[in-house]
Amino acid sequence: MTFENLLYDCSDGIATVTVNRPKALNALNEATLKELLCLFTGLKDEAAVKVVILTGAGEKAFVAGADIAEMQPIDAVTGRQFALLGHQLAATIEDLPKPVIAAVNGFALGGGCELALCCDIRLASENARFGQPEVNLGVIPGFGGTQRLPRLIGKGLACELLMTGDMINAAEAYRIGLANKVLPAAELLPAAGKLAVKIASKGPIAVSFVKSALRDGLETDLTRACSHEADLFGLCFATADQKEGMLAFLEKRPAKFAGK
Repeated sequence: MTFENLLYDCSDGIATVTVNRPKALNALNEATLKELLCLFTGLKDEAAVKVVILTGAGEKAFVAGADIAEMQPIDAVTGRQFALLGHQLAATIEDLPKPVIAAVNGFALGGGCELALCCDIRLASENARFGQPEVNLGVIPGFGGTQRLPRLIGKGLACELLMTGDMINAAEAYRIGLANKVLPAAELLPAAGKLAVKIASKGPIAVSFVKSALRDGLETDLTRACSHEADLFGLCFATADQKEGMLAFLEKRPAKFAGK
């Protein structure tokens, strides 16, 4: 895959997607959003990919936000269309039947924080900074920040961050549950790779079902969520991976999953 604003690499089932606009702190303009949407849409049916790592180029930013210079002159209709493009990307990442790990290597502000929020796991470097500073610009988050942030860290903390526009460091992001782990900058991508390899070694259908159960279950009541879990649990027993995984356990050997 070749893109103007992204770098893509895939090795041993691990795809790495890098937003590559370091001079603009990897800000999300319309072209970059469309490239990300195209790439993640294509990854859905890419059998060679089991786990995706999403990061930013350079040492300063994961994604420092949306491109303010591009947004400043637009009108209300165009602004809504831009937001819907961001929502489409976020939903595509969330619906991807493969785990996505955000390796947050610096500023994750505005649209960048929202991009991290729609990933399944967030690892942060010690110099990472998170925030939704849109109110400082006279607008609100447009890519799902007002919805995903409170679902992850709770309404009270989300209200404070969204209404003040405050930026928090990696340690605070870890404390409130926004980041899964904080690492020295040099160890961030290796740690993300190690985690990706570990997840990729598991039954891919089961991992996909875990993501589905979490995503859909948290959006409904407990009774319906548990029913959905039971459906997925049952479907596991229609797969060759279940037979292999349980047989390997009984035979005391590593399982060889085929994703079938």
